[in-house]
Amino acid sequence: MTIEIGRKGYAEALVEQEDTAKVVGSGDLLVYATPCMAALMEGAACDAIAPHLAQGESSVGTLLHLSHSSATPVGMEVRAEALVTAVEGRKICFEITAYDEVGEIGKATHERVIVKVDRFLEKTYDKL
Repeated sequence: MTIEIGRKGYAEALVEQEDTAKVVGSGDLLVYATPCMAALMEGAACDAIAPHLAQGESSVGTLLHLSHSSATPVGMEVRAEALVTAVEGRKICFEITAYDEVGEIGKATHERVIVKVDRFLEKTYDKL
């Protein structure tokens, strides 16, 4: 299968105490942490392309440029919507927007590369 421009993916979560800047170490406030929002955004991107990966393939994030524009308290739902904007061989580009129950909380551009799992892990663990 081919990954088409315009394909969308989604991810959602409930903001828990362990998702806060204070707990993950990215700040000292009990608000949704930017690293958690980044993971949510990457999850939405993965969701967009997962049905199109062949057996033994996965994707890895190689670039994430994001802005976190609004704080979200513990207890609120958050969601991310990813849109495939370009396909260049094994590289897939996305525009991603994150929201809480009130409105937009962040935007990102993201790149993922499709990899053969066995080869990727072998090369990675050869570093040891």
